[in-house]
Amino acid sequence: MTENIEQLLGIMQQLRDPQSGCPWDRQQGFASIAVYTIEEAYEVADAIERGDLADLKDELGDLLLQVVFHAQLASEQKAFDFDDVVRAICEKMIRRHPHVFDAAGGSGQSADIESVRQSWESIKQLERAGKQVGEVSLLDDIPHGMAELQRACKLQKRAASAGFDWNSADQVMAKLHEETAELQAAMEQLDQPAIQEELGDLIFTLVNLARKLRLDPAQSLRSANMKFEKRFRALEQMAGGKSTMQTMDVDALELIWQIVKQAEKQQAEEKQQAEEKQPVTQNQQRSTHE
Repeated sequence: MTENIEQLLGIMQQLRDPQSGCPWDRQQGFASIAVYTIEEAYEVADAIERGDLADLKDELGDLLLQVVFHAQLASEQKAFDFDDVVRAICEKMIRRHPHVFDAAGGSGQSADIESVRQSWESIKQLERAGKQVGEVSLLDDIPHGMAELQRACKLQKRAASAGFDWNSADQVMAKLHEETAELQAAMEQLDQPAIQEELGDLIFTLVNLARKLRLDPAQSLRSANMKFEKRFRALEQMAGGKSTMQTMDVDALELIWQIVKQAEKQQAEEKQQAEEKQPVTQNQQRSTHE
């Protein structure tokens, strides 16, 4: 493994060589490749979502290349290098997992997930405090470049750590109804700036609801996107293609959409029934008799 990492680092150094390197790679900087770093992270998530492990291997390699690229740029500026990156994350993981790593080299003691989460957050707060000088906000180190759904969730979590939070998901649902009514009022008044503001408040509240339900709003939206895409492709096929769809009215398309949804529901029910009819294994029989 060490040889492979050294080879990858060597490839990046050669790509960045001022004389013999790649013209495109030589022109890049932190800012110009940041967009590719984000893109590769999304492609990793997409491969996971599709359950494509072969693709996941490739996408993880692409993401690793981004880390190596940034480390090479920093090395050229005498700021840090790849070894510093690895050393820093190793130290952080050990520091944030005291239930696994102790002074003796690892206690091996088990801990429940909630206590681990609380410990993790407490250690992160101490780390942030060590970086802060003077009076600063709890929100200062939340990156503005994050995807907005993730940033909204991060802002809310940080505020919650100071006690500024809803007590339950039901309270957030009540707020959701309130924000929906305010958006409806802005729409009726044809007030475009107010519509944008109220829509933002509604989305922010939805993120809050996801957080209180212990769900990832981005993951929920990805699942909804995938479901819509699957159904729309089926609608296209059933309608006879894009050109035919364009000649159909919305009621006809809605009828096909409902047929697609019903077929999807029926397939899910048939799959569940088939799984319930699976023969009971010997272990399951033993468990039943016990």
